[in-house]
Amino acid sequence: MKECSYKRSINPFIQGQIMLDTRIKPLCLLVLLSLSLCSARAQGTVPTFNRVIGGSSYTLAGRDPAKSGTTVIPTVLIPIALTFEGKKPILDAAPDVSRILKSPIYTRSAFSGGDKTQYADGLLRATFPSDTSGRTLLTKPEIKPVAIAIPPGYGYILTSKKNGRSFAIVDVNFLEKQIFQQIPRQNGKLVIAVTHNTAFYTDSDATVCCSWGTHGIDAATGNSFVLGSYLHAAPAVVEDLDVQPLTQQLAEFINDPLHNPQTYFHTTGAAGNFFRAWLYPGENGGCAGTGVGSNYFLLEPTNTNPKNSFPVSMPFVVRTAEFTYHLSNVATLHWYLDGASNPAIAYSFPDSKALQGPAQPCQSRRRRMASRTGPTVAPIPASGPPNGHRLIGYWTGSSFDGTTFRLRDISPQWDVIIVAFAAPDYKAPEGTLKFRVPRGITPEEMKADVAHLKGQGKKVMISLGGGGQYFKLDDAKDIPNFVSSVTSVVSEYGFDGVDIDFESPSLDLTPGDTHFKHPTTPSVVNLIAGLRQLRDRFGPTFMISLVPEGTQIPGGYPSYGGQFGSYLPLVYGLRDILSFVDVQDYNTPPLEGLDGEIYQSNSVDYHAAMTELLLRGFNVGGNPGQFFPGMPANKVAVGFLTGYSARTVVSKAMDYIITGKAPAGATYKLRKRSGHPNMIGAMFWTIDSDRDENYKYSNLIGPQLHNYSKTR
Repeated sequence: MKECSYKRSINPFIQGQIMLDTRIKPLCLLVLLSLSLCSARAQGTVPTFNRVIGGSSYTLAGRDPAKSGTTVIPTVLIPIALTFEGKKPILDAAPDVSRILKSPIYTRSAFSGGDKTQYADGLLRATFPSDTSGRTLLTKPEIKPVAIAIPPGYGYILTSKKNGRSFAIVDVNFLEKQIFQQIPRQNGKLVIAVTHNTAFYTDSDATVCCSWGTHGIDAATGNSFVLGSYLHAAPAVVEDLDVQPLTQQLAEFINDPLHNPQTYFHTTGAAGNFFRAWLYPGENGGCAGTGVGSNYFLLEPTNTNPKNSFPVSMPFVVRTAEFTYHLSNVATLHWYLDGASNPAIAYSFPDSKALQGPAQPCQSRRRRMASRTGPTVAPIPASGPPNGHRLIGYWTGSSFDGTTFRLRDISPQWDVIIVAFAAPDYKAPEGTLKFRVPRGITPEEMKADVAHLKGQGKKVMISLGGGGQYFKLDDAKDIPNFVSSVTSVVSEYGFDGVDIDFESPSLDLTPGDTHFKHPTTPSVVNLIAGLRQLRDRFGPTFMISLVPEGTQIPGGYPSYGGQFGSYLPLVYGLRDILSFVDVQDYNTPPLEGLDGEIYQSNSVDYHAAMTELLLRGFNVGGNPGQFFPGMPANKVAVGFLTGYSARTVVSKAMDYIITGKAPAGATYKLRKRSGHPNMIGAMFWTIDSDRDENYKYSNLIGPQLHNYSKTR
């Protein structure tokens, strides 16, 4: 529930929202700014040229098509063999090299106008159709294979039981660093690094997933480079094919060769090409950023990318005598320069009709909803006696219509209300947390509202941490500060308990911490001790809940280390005093279920598969010697995101998990075929946005949960 983080405010297609809300992790901001300055000084290892369009100058790679002659760019092709500790198989791109060499990346193919050329040169010629004198061609590359071991915490491998095909999810920043530790500066050359069947997460955070690669100038060596994946015999859940990822990143490199790949923010004033913030095409499109490709994921406006899933786009198909290739349709530079449509300009390449007109400017969600005057429908009243199922929601007190949204004004459908947040107090001693009442509400009103809701039989908790907040209890001497500050907040406002929302990297497992039953990571060990002290102080009615990201519990199934499985020691160490656990099913990359198949977020199958990992238990990191025992159903809820989770999917998922009745189209089969009738129910981030969206979640899911038969 990251009030201060892009990962909570983001719409399925709004990778660039953070640039408009400026809600950036504080620690990252200084790093990103310094990296941007570093990038501004770097010029890379390939020739570039500038063109003035609409009064602004833009830098592209290669030769200006208006200037006669041919610029030949030498290339180095780096097939990467990825290994994962204790896992098989090795994902090796070496067998893909021959197909890449025969693809339109290196061979001449027919694009628009019947002129045969390479993909990069075709993009430049489509961008400047009246200038046909200059050519930019890539030479046949030197081949320099490298092998890279991915340690726990930096990625994992998934394998479909059905067809035996494997796919990897890897930290792109880690991989880039490892590549250029083996590949020194290549003066005058373009490095093209390729993985096999791999997608990437950014910002060293696997909840920020997935991209097909990156490009630009490596900060350590100054190499101009493209990193992408070749997709061959991938699991069925992956829809793109062969060179689509590589051509996407190559095109973005041509359009923005000075891009800084160490950050997925585009910051005006740094190196690179920048534009007015643009909107993803389509009815549900959101803000994507100000650069070539979207922020974080470097997706094209032709991509459709459900949050934290594999990118998908319609390819441009080229058939040769030996192979059929699928190329990425990308936006030309003109597409980003919003204005009136011009039929003489191609806005996309190779398919000139993939984008019909130029980019449209975007506004932040807050500005788009500023004209709202509050909900136009009424919340459904609560009815019937408690049945053990609960609707859980996070309240921030914010409202897009600019009014104050008091706690007492929430829909009566909510049973457990979690106030967000008590955040780290950086001016106080380490371990101290402080709660600030939302603007427009007095402390006295807040206390009265908590008491009012509790008088209705509801539970009101305070969430500790929140997205974008870095909190550590690395020193045991700071435990008293934690316990004392939380005790003060709980006592002053009358909260029923605490919710733990310490997200990556606050609870990342340290190297060498390999067993969830015997954790050695100080922040984890000390947090368990601090929470037990709070329970002892307030007594057995004191509630404690955990709200891990998907990487922090189900992510511990394929790999254990770093952020993957970091909440497993907490669940195990506190299981006797935990009230409930509700995993954020929307902050998660693709993962594997107990049936051995790969699932992506925002589907009935995904919610059922990930919930059963927690209910049934699993081998941590795939190790049969480390079995994580399942949680009782009456301590498990499923976490959803308003505005992202389709409410019909939420409804079907909850019905399937609780009753065992599979909806049409579901492929995951519950391990417990009769369902889990004792499961608590559903959690949403946030109550506020549900109200802004006319209670579309609480008015549907609340009555659904409350009308099930009483749990046993």
